[in-house]
Amino acid sequence: MASYRIITEPVQAARYNAALKNKKLRRRRDLGCLIFNLFACVMIFATFFLALRFLPGRVDFIAMGIDRPPEGTMVSRTDTIVLVSIDPGRSYIGMLSVPRDLWVPLPEGGENRINTAHFFAEAAQTGNGPAAVQQLIKQDFGADFPYYIRFRFDSVEKIVDAMGGVTIVLEEPTAIYPAGENHLDGVQALAFVRDRKNADDFFRMQHGQIFIRAVIKQMFKLSSLPHFPSILSAIFSSVDTNIPIYRYPDLAFTLLRIGVDNIDSRTLTREMVSPYTTDEGAMVLLPRWEVILPVIYEMFPQIQE
Repeated sequence: MASYRIITEPVQAARYNAALKNKKLRRRRDLGCLIFNLFACVMIFATFFLALRFLPGRVDFIAMGIDRPPEGTMVSRTDTIVLVSIDPGRSYIGMLSVPRDLWVPLPEGGENRINTAHFFAEAAQTGNGPAAVQQLIKQDFGADFPYYIRFRFDSVEKIVDAMGGVTIVLEEPTAIYPAGENHLDGVQALAFVRDRKNADDFFRMQHGQIFIRAVIKQMFKLSSLPHFPSILSAIFSSVDTNIPIYRYPDLAFTLLRIGVDNIDSRTLTREMVSPYTTDEGAMVLLPRWEVILPVIYEMFPQIQE
């Protein structure tokens, strides 16, 4: 019995020492992995911020909202047109809403409301709508926006419901919502952005920008993280764009850096247009280019290059 203990005790000691050594090695390895992961995270964030700081290119696009096209087509008017410039290098985001009743020369000739360019182009050839609006903006406003985001108004309901609702803050009451905070579901949000009761298109443009800022704020809340799969599914099913996917991080980090409240959001105002009645009796808005173009030059300096 004694001889057994003499034989086994050194073996047990060796096993114990080996286990202790392995435990210490695992701890060192785990600590090394933790340090490496932290370092990697720091480097990734540093790379993104450096890229944003020195990235030369802006992302200039036109946001187009179309209203209930016929099934299987995109033949519809652009009831919402917003010119957007996101410049990561100077931490700037500008949004300028354009009235849908602005009376302008169309790329294919003649004059009409600005919201008809997409309709006529899509009716002539499927897929030409966004390019026609881009061409019109370049022709009439002198601003080149190479990218677009096009969405259907019915997608507003899906996206807002996927987010669990959105909260808008109104300084003044509207025809359907009181002043202050209003938490809206999809149906209510769509009613807000399309509200025409006792309000003209200038109020509607302001509502659109209030809604856009509210959606961006909601998207960046931690409470929205569990909803992201549903949100992305709703977006991809009803929104199309030609913005390259590799620019998405630039857009997201620029938004995070400046914050929604620092977005330079404007609309063409009543002072920038003149009411006009066409020969057919349509009530439209004539642009006062001497007032509009200085705003374009200020917000979108790329057109001066």
